[in-house]
Amino acid sequence: MNTAELLVRCLENEGVEYIFGLPGEENLQLLQALKHSSIKFITTRHEQGAAFMADVYGRLTGKAGVCLSTLGPGATNLMTGVADANLDRAPLVAITGQVGTDRMHIESHQYLDLVAMFAPVTKWNKQVVQPSNTAEIVRKAFKLAQNEPPGAVHIDLPENVADMAAMGEPLRVNLPEPSVASIESLDQAAAAIDQATKPMILVGNGAIRNRASDAIRRFATKFGIAVTNTFMGKGVIDYRDARSLWTVGLQQRDYIACAVDESDLIIAIGYDLIEYSPKKWNPQGHLPIVHISPTAAEIDSSYIPTVEVIGDISDALDEISQKMNKAESETIHPQFANLRADMQQNYDQYATDTGFPIKPQKLLYDLRQVLAPEDIVISDVGAHKMWIARHYHCAEPNTCLISNGFASMGIAIPGGIAAKLVHPNRKVVAVTGDGGFMMNCQELETAHRIGTVFVTIIFNDGGYGLIEWKQQSHYQASAFIKFNNPDFVKFAESMNLKGYRIESAADFIPTLKEALAQDVPAVIDCPIDYRENLLFSEHAKALSCPLPSPKP
Repeated sequence: MNTAELLVRCLENEGVEYIFGLPGEENLQLLQALKHSSIKFITTRHEQGAAFMADVYGRLTGKAGVCLSTLGPGATNLMTGVADANLDRAPLVAITGQVGTDRMHIESHQYLDLVAMFAPVTKWNKQVVQPSNTAEIVRKAFKLAQNEPPGAVHIDLPENVADMAAMGEPLRVNLPEPSVASIESLDQAAAAIDQATKPMILVGNGAIRNRASDAIRRFATKFGIAVTNTFMGKGVIDYRDARSLWTVGLQQRDYIACAVDESDLIIAIGYDLIEYSPKKWNPQGHLPIVHISPTAAEIDSSYIPTVEVIGDISDALDEISQKMNKAESETIHPQFANLRADMQQNYDQYATDTGFPIKPQKLLYDLRQVLAPEDIVISDVGAHKMWIARHYHCAEPNTCLISNGFASMGIAIPGGIAAKLVHPNRKVVAVTGDGGFMMNCQELETAHRIGTVFVTIIFNDGGYGLIEWKQQSHYQASAFIKFNNPDFVKFAESMNLKGYRIESAADFIPTLKEALAQDVPAVIDCPIDYRENLLFSEHAKALSCPLPSPKP
């Protein structure tokens, strides 16, 4: 047995199902070992796509996704997806090939110090220099990748070490027991919530990772507390629930900003500052905060919790609930209820909109009507992401995945592949702009080859819409954002996919239903009316607080 074979045995021991990546000269031994493994190697068309697939796999399963590249340019291509996983708190293990240790002291073809290069974008990374250390390195990599807060780790395997004889066995996998919050912190949290007259729950991705949705719903329902979620916390509470105030985190003020201003206590559950800076919603640091999370709060002058409850979220909420004296009420504060009614009215007005090109609000309204609660939307990054955050609502956790920590373009199509591998019986839709589509559209060949069938919707505006939005808001003019596109229908057909082009607002729902019924991946080219961006900006500027008084 050589080191590469031992490493693959260790990966099997960790329960790895897939490795996403590209073959190369310096990972030949590892690929050879994988030929005799239960692990399925998925050959991608670009290393960035491989890393994004591992990223989304990790986010959906809680188990580390694994991606593989060779050295040099293969490894540098991998980095964007690795960084995305690390900042989006998705468990990921990246493995790179490397030149032999006998060549590292001199200039060598394609050699880079990959351990130094990956250090800023990982929780931990290590080069295997002794075959006998392989099992320890792999076990530590997976433990760190999956421990809270999860993230990316990196293993570098020199080609001569990969071929060396190796002794040893995979190490036993121990899963840590959830920690329990201190009684003192639970008492303090209960007292703080009891005293508040307008408390609000701000829920983040950590609540999804820790499967705390049921506990949050019980808690909010019992005491009638309004709930808002970050982009990455969608679905923790059903958007149809009367307590749900939908999504916070737009870079401009929106309805929910008024609610935060009016609140006298923020109960931050599984909230990560990287999802939405507290300087946006608590700039003066005046709002009292109860922080409930498996990990301590990050230091920020706008986020200084009154109480920190560190431990398992579900257990903590149930304990706090039992300690509270607040009267039970399923009804949220009347001002918050009126706000929700205004939000619902704004959302519903697009149900019958017939404008063309289609307004982003209308497209997302229709998308929600077609997809079942358990179906999955993967959002790329661009202007459409901001509209998805505001207008695509979720009933279940992990049914709308948005890259928001690193916010990298190009994630949607690779993410769609991973989502379909994890949930083959659910419908999956990748939503992307035309800019993001062209960054990793080559992975649609991968999707077709391995039989992962999903629909890609392109918000087509012939430019970098989010940057134009920013330029127009700042300078009332735009520059350097326009480009030309291929014929996306012919592009899809050239790859043996189904291609569609939307010609009217009425086309969208029947076209989407037909695309979802195909047995090959499908692409829908949809002209989009991004004039709505600036209209929203004007609305945001005009938005005033405090909230209206309760309606009679």
